[in-house]
Amino acid sequence: MKRRAQAAVLSDGRLHLNDGPIDLILFVDEDRHRRSAFDAAFARFATILDELCAELSYLRSPSDAGRPFPRGVVARRMERATRPLSAERFITPMAAVAGAVADEVLAAMLSAAPLRRAYVNNGGDIALHLSGGATLKVGLVSDPDNPSIFGAATLTAWHGVGGVATSGWRGRSFSLGVADAVTVLAADAASADAAATIVANAVDLPGHAGIVRVPANQIDPQTDLEDRLVTREVGHLSESDISRALDRGEEEAWRLICAGAVLAASLRLGATTRVVGGLTASRSEPSHLAGRPRTIGKSEEGAQWRLTSANS
Repeated sequence: MKRRAQAAVLSDGRLHLNDGPIDLILFVDEDRHRRSAFDAAFARFATILDELCAELSYLRSPSDAGRPFPRGVVARRMERATRPLSAERFITPMAAVAGAVADEVLAAMLSAAPLRRAYVNNGGDIALHLSGGATLKVGLVSDPDNPSIFGAATLTAWHGVGGVATSGWRGRSFSLGVADAVTVLAADAASADAAATIVANAVDLPGHAGIVRVPANQIDPQTDLEDRLVTREVGHLSESDISRALDRGEEEAWRLICAGAVLAASLRLGATTRVVGGLTASRSEPSHLAGRPRTIGKSEEGAQWRLTSANS
């Protein structure tokens, strides 16, 4: 019987893993540890989809502090990431599925080899590991169908970032808001994934005539969002509209940062980007949280988390 999960080494040395709807790109920068890390990743990856399907009804229902945790390791990662966010907002564990899968595969790699720099990219939701002087430059994209990078963040080991995730109405998942892209940095990819969903939903203009919304279950009968209205098209927005929508998302991002759920976020709508929060320059220095978010056009250079335009 042919094995369902597939693996292929790409021309640049990265590994492509696929199993049904799950599509991963893995990177390890040390030649001597790459084979053992990739072997461990594939062995774990091949079991994940069946584990998730076994608890799908649980994962599609709202996270709730009063219910028992699921059995599967990845499912528990999803519930742990979304449960702290569920008290005031609707969210299900599925909001963290991509990040949680990436986290689990990266954990398998790290258990097999002492890696300096590695990542697992699950459709733009990335679990990453940096140690020593390793750095990783992450590009920011607002439209997956036209992937032009509008900015980038360079992460280092001392930032403490283990996950980067992006959500928005143009992405592969449904969104209740109008953000082109909300990118979140967090301690792990599942937390970043869940938080990006929440913040992207908050970047919104309720009742705006130029926004087309459709019940989610009319598009996907199996969706965890049921009949909630999801954004399908965003018409012309004035500068005032963009500012008001970003204000709402900014407030949500600060709420999550102050709660310790995430480290920083970038909110993109139209040609405007807001950078919310900051990262400490080293673990020995006092933590820093900018007093106000920064609104950028062409470029933004902060002392801690540095976001630059693609042209700078």
